[in-house]
Amino acid sequence: MWQALKQKKKWRGEIWNRRKSGEVYAEMISISAIYDNESKLLRYVAVFSDITHIKVHEAELSRVAHYDALTGIPNRLLLADRMKQAIAQTSRDQTLMAVCYLDLDGFKPINDSMGHEAGDEVLVEVAKRIANTLRGGDTIARLGGDEFVALLLGQSKGEECVATLERLLVTISHPMTVKSKPVTVSASIGVSIYPMDDEDPDTLLRHADQAMYIAKQSGKNRFHIYDPELDRRARDQHEFLKTIRHALENNQFELHYQPKVNLRTKKLVGAEALIRWRHPARGILPPSEFLHYVENTDLDIEIGEWVTATALAQMNQWRQSGLDIEVSVNITGYHLDSFHFIEKLRKQIEIYPESQFGKLQIEVLETVALNDINVVREIIGSCRELGVRFALDDFGTGYSSLSYLSLLPVDTLKIDQSFVRDILDDKGDRAIVQGIIALASAFERQTVAEGIETAAHYQLLLEMGCELGQGYGIARPMPANELPAWSESILW
Repeated sequence: MWQALKQKKKWRGEIWNRRKSGEVYAEMISISAIYDNESKLLRYVAVFSDITHIKVHEAELSRVAHYDALTGIPNRLLLADRMKQAIAQTSRDQTLMAVCYLDLDGFKPINDSMGHEAGDEVLVEVAKRIANTLRGGDTIARLGGDEFVALLLGQSKGEECVATLERLLVTISHPMTVKSKPVTVSASIGVSIYPMDDEDPDTLLRHADQAMYIAKQSGKNRFHIYDPELDRRARDQHEFLKTIRHALENNQFELHYQPKVNLRTKKLVGAEALIRWRHPARGILPPSEFLHYVENTDLDIEIGEWVTATALAQMNQWRQSGLDIEVSVNITGYHLDSFHFIEKLRKQIEIYPESQFGKLQIEVLETVALNDINVVREIIGSCRELGVRFALDDFGTGYSSLSYLSLLPVDTLKIDQSFVRDILDDKGDRAIVQGIIALASAFERQTVAEGIETAAHYQLLLEMGCELGQGYGIARPMPANELPAWSESILW
């Protein structure tokens, strides 16, 4: 101001002034310097107006625009500005910033049963509790409804953030009195940590929101920290699932069949259908390369249904050409327990009336069967009415196989290859295999030994009394058109 008066002999602007009473007020003022004929400064003349009411109005507009009307804490708009500043400060100080997304558990019942006024009281109290728990440089904001965000700045290590989160959970969950009634809410908190999660404010907030939902699904009144690496893997899985679905819709899958033979007669008695992916860029892929991506998804069921339908069609084709054998398909526990499993299977079988009765076998992992034995037993019973047989795959790996075997109406026990592989050298594995064969005989079940790799394996299993076998020593999985010719070949 003084520099302008000296150079330009006038100045106009806003200043804070003080009345004689001591009250500070805002004024808009114009000052002019008055000089005599000899250019000597005589005095200053000022014309001003009190603009305090304008400043108050501007402050109110700013408050309305940037602060939550109910709780008085920052709103989403101000939070976005604070996050930009916080990211810059965190980068400069080389510390950590935690973005904490809070959603109240149990708020809706209070709001619905006691009214919106009661709900507002809860929100105001929770905002106070959060603010009192945070440090001076931290920020608490309300996004709307019962959702809050806390920015924890200047964190030097993750343990500091965890300690604050635990304090928040305890503080929020303390009982409070609303309309003379005790009520309790808790919070589910999702956290993203910058720069471990090196993203922009919107993305950090979205990641914290995703983590909050995981906390809520995990039981509420807890926190979950977003893992960028885990999310990257989840995105990769999502993209890969799209690729697998495209493969299913464009006939890129095919079944190879691994022969099962009668160890005594050396004749082909059946085959296990094993899925392969003829990938346009990577060639033939085994199931280990892609099936774990579809576990417990709709694709798990769709692929299982495709395998069953394809195997049934192939069985019918072989039968018409004179090869009448049993074919087994692998069904996951998720598929087995899916809605309308039996009804869908019945419709698939009815396409080939009478020709497939007793020739289709479903293999389920022993661990799946033991997971919910009553449900699996009922499903097996319904399948047997359709002429579908069952095998317990990887038998011997379950922790309670023997005690539950009598309860499951399965036809076949498949001895896990981990036991078969070492029976020549490991007395323990040899005893396990011998025990399973004896147990199957006692319960009138067939046995199939997996993983037969050499003639010595073959001979020892035959001497032990094992009926059927499969493995690379007998034949590797092969395309369907090769099996009839192979069945005419002679084993050792």
